[in-house]
This record gives sequence, structure tokens and C-alpha cells, in this order.
Amino acid sequence: MKKKLLFVALVALAFTTKGQGSGFGAGIMLGSPTGLSAKYWISGDRAIDGGLAWGVWRGSYIHLHADYLFHNMELLKVAKGKLPLYYGPGLRMRSWSGGRYWHKGEWRDYDGSYVDLGVRFPVGLAYLFDGAPVDVFVELVPTLDLIPATSFDLDAAIGARYWF
Repeated sequence: MKKKLLFVALVALAFTTKGQGSGFGAGIMLGSPTGLSAKYWISGDRAIDGGLAWGVWRGSYIHLHADYLFHNMELLKVAKGKLPLYYGPGLRMRSWSGGRYWHKGEWRDYDGSYVDLGVRFPVGLAYLFDGAPVDVFVELVPTLDLIPATSFDLDAAIGARYWF
């Protein structure tokens, strides 16, 4: 019974707290990559986001990224909440171990570990709920890998964050 009351209290608190367009949020993302997502608002329409994730397709790899995002809060109008379009530059690093990695559409074998670095440009939509400290997002991220070789890649994810 105590667990049910605690759950009801937490849900009530979540939906009575003001929706977030400021502060810090953390959550999950699913897709390519899959993992943890964080975002910090630095002004009314700008934020820094990052991810610590892993790739489940194209071989197992660790994925780190950070982006500087611009949000257009007025482009898409919705009856409740906000639906900003966001975009901006970022960086990505991926690291493989275990003898194989995916590069330019094929598997490659190697000894030791393998790391690539690239420039990414996420474009996405985030729904900011009215009255709840939660957002959901979907994004498409073209990436130009620069090190150790130049190649094009495309990531995509959906996710949700809780705002503190």
C-alpha cells in the first residue's frame, strides 16, 4: 500500500510541476545510438545536449556526443505545450573493441581498438509538456566522420527526458 501511495504522490508531483524550458534534463534515447541523454538550457532558445550511448547496429560501440542547439519555439504551434524545431552543430566520438567495426558500408577487421571522430548536425522536434517536467524528442543526425578517414553517417533517435 505504501508503494502505491508513493507512486501516486510522485505522479501528482510530476504533473503539478511547471513544464521545463530551462534547467537540466536527463533521460534515455532509443535508436542509433541507444543510451543516456542530457540537456541543459543556457537561454530561452539555446541549449547544450549530450549523449553517452552504445551502438547496437553496425557492431557494438561506445558513442559520445555533444551539441550546441538552437530552438525555434514559434515555427510549429500546438494547442498545449511547445513543439520547437531544434538544430545545431556538434561533435561525435565512437569507439569499438573486439576486432571488428563498421565503416563505409562494410565490416573491417583490426587488432586492438578503433576510434572515429566526426562533426554532427542534429535536426529534431521536442515536445515540451505544459505542467509536467518531461519532454519527448525525435531527431535525425547527419554526421561527417573526419578521423581517421572521411565518411558520411546518419544517426536517428527518439527519447524522453525528465527535468530537474
